[in-house]
Amino acid sequence: MIPTEPQPDPDAPDIVRAAYACLTVTDLSAARWFYVDMLGFVVSDEDADTLYLRGFDELTHHNLVLRRAARPALSHLAYRVRSARDLELAERLFARAGCRSRLVPAGTTLGIGEALRVEDPLGFTIELFADAERPDRLTQRYELRAGAEPARLDHFNLVVSDVRQGYDHHRRLGFGCSETIEEGDTLYAAWMFRKQTVHDVALTGGDGPRFHHVGFFVHESHNVLRTCDRFGAVHEEAHLERGPGRHGISNAFYVYLRDPDGHRVEMYTSDYYTGDPDHETLRWSVHDPRRRDFYGNEVIPTWYTEASAVLDLDGNEQPVRRIEQPAEHMVGADGFTSPADPVARTS
Repeated sequence: MIPTEPQPDPDAPDIVRAAYACLTVTDLSAARWFYVDMLGFVVSDEDADTLYLRGFDELTHHNLVLRRAARPALSHLAYRVRSARDLELAERLFARAGCRSRLVPAGTTLGIGEALRVEDPLGFTIELFADAERPDRLTQRYELRAGAEPARLDHFNLVVSDVRQGYDHHRRLGFGCSETIEEGDTLYAAWMFRKQTVHDVALTGGDGPRFHHVGFFVHESHNVLRTCDRFGAVHEEAHLERGPGRHGISNAFYVYLRDPDGHRVEMYTSDYYTGDPDHETLRWSVHDPRRRDFYGNEVIPTWYTEASAVLDLDGNEQPVRRIEQPAEHMVGADGFTSPADPVARTS
């Protein structure tokens, strides 16, 4: 059980949801094959060095940006806020926390209005924006759908060296917590939300800051299975890293893939609603193996050891800090423990 629950800062910005991720890639043509030709993302715009992609339910210009660069990395993560005033609140809140920030003029990222970029206490570059270009609605353009039929961005999964610090920071920003992995006073992972689903961001223990994966929602389980079939059909099954399967945590039916640069992508469905005031945090024991995979499948070792580098506010690669938690219970992105000690889930 979390011993001291931090309260939301009364002057925190009103964050609506996770909005987009910006990844650097070394080969834009290979990235286009993976994300557009195989997974079925819609191209909102592109130039010689950048692809702007979105799912079929997105009402903003994009929910994934791929930029050509010498090395693959996470450039920044973006959240939408309710109004321009929230950018002012965010700037003051992060300044009090000693975080570097800068205002970014409208159009710096195509389709996005004025934004605030911040190097947060965990070492990730976060963008907050209120205004965005609205593209045509594609929700019922079924004739355009292909591949996995991605609907929308769902969440980010971050590898952090201090989960408690990350949890406290996001609680002060007004995030709720749907599920945790705990033992005593030690917090190993937390799934945190602003929109009323299981998470907009997951914080999991490891050497960090590193970016574990970006998750996209699909409407039905057959979209997950079709993803696997498509990569298998063209003898590119090596891109399928884990799954299909069902998580204990979040209840999601999933598959994880690695793009040509090694960035990890999840296609994900079947989680649950968290908006009811009676929703309480579901607390898993660090010893319970069912949180990893509801069906009991083993997890490939790369899941725990590999993640993308993270860039700071100036575009330089962040140094990785050693994890700050007891070594006998190392956890990966959905909670991995060394001892195979199944016990009942706690609530």
